[in-house]
Amino acid sequence: MTEGVFGRESAHEQVVFCQDRASGLKAIIGIYSTALGPALGGTRFYPYESEAAALDDVLALSKGMAYKNALAGLDLGGGKAVIIGDPATLKSEPLLRAFGRFVQSLSGRYITACDVGTFVEDMDVVARECSFVTGRSPEDGGAGDSSVLTAFGVFQGMRASAEHVWGNPELHGRRVGVAGVGKVGHILVGHLVESGAQVVISDVSPKAIERTRALYPGVEVVADAATLVRSEIDVFAPCALGGALDDETVAVLQAKVVCGAANNQLAHLGVDKALQDRGILFAPDYLVNAGGVIQVSDELHGFDFARAKRKTTAIFDTTKAVYALAEADGVPPATAADRLAERRMSDVGRLRSILTP
Repeated sequence: MTEGVFGRESAHEQVVFCQDRASGLKAIIGIYSTALGPALGGTRFYPYESEAAALDDVLALSKGMAYKNALAGLDLGGGKAVIIGDPATLKSEPLLRAFGRFVQSLSGRYITACDVGTFVEDMDVVARECSFVTGRSPEDGGAGDSSVLTAFGVFQGMRASAEHVWGNPELHGRRVGVAGVGKVGHILVGHLVESGAQVVISDVSPKAIERTRALYPGVEVVADAATLVRSEIDVFAPCALGGALDDETVAVLQAKVVCGAANNQLAHLGVDKALQDRGILFAPDYLVNAGGVIQVSDELHGFDFARAKRKTTAIFDTTKAVYALAEADGVPPATAADRLAERRMSDVGRLRSILTP
């Protein structure tokens, strides 16, 4: 690993380290691109093993957000923030408000929202010190929990993937393995059950399993994600943290489709090609999990759930377009998705150079 930011040739516009000793806040904000507009992306609160690990994550996540927002057709750039620490013990009103002050100091270049370890009520606290916050509660004029449309968007991407592989978008009778039934995963399970799919789940949290089984008693449970990928499933949906698809996992994966909500699912470059070589269709994560950012970005214009859901439904058609480009160019879908996103960032982003009165 290359230490620092500049040595990585990461192309990030700005990386900000934030510290407030009194509250215990240690945070990093990464802004990858503002070519299409302010950088929008959530705040992850996680007990990273080191500052270097936190930096790795925020750089990867903020780049992913730039591509996600571009591919979703939003006039927004890509950014992300991470807070280092265990949210169960460190999170407090002073810490969240201190973080809000740092976000405010960027004068709108970065707009924050929820992510792993942060929730709607946290964004309400951050918003007491900051104007550039989305994903707030409806009572505070916000869009609420973005997990709702994140899961719906993944479901649309899964339907498009099923059509590409089996000629029919319906998931009735398909066996779908969902790894991680947290904020997004358990909602996705609901869509799958309603569609008539057979659902198998795993999670490191017994409480998450219990909640999901209480809502959907018919789902099957396996011991862990390693067992899940070896199971006889048609679709694998990684919905926990990133890096779920590594060489070992791809070698034993039984599914014909991978389509899930987790960010940065590919453990390293080349995994997408390994999936393609095994005849496994990979739905690029930042393509299909864009429903959440579509939801919170709509909040910037006065939130309308029906409008946001309508935009999220378009993930079905965008997924089909990515697969069509991948076949035409003879590349994996992840490469095709990157090309479409980069094309929009370049073609639309350059318009900012045209002077206006």
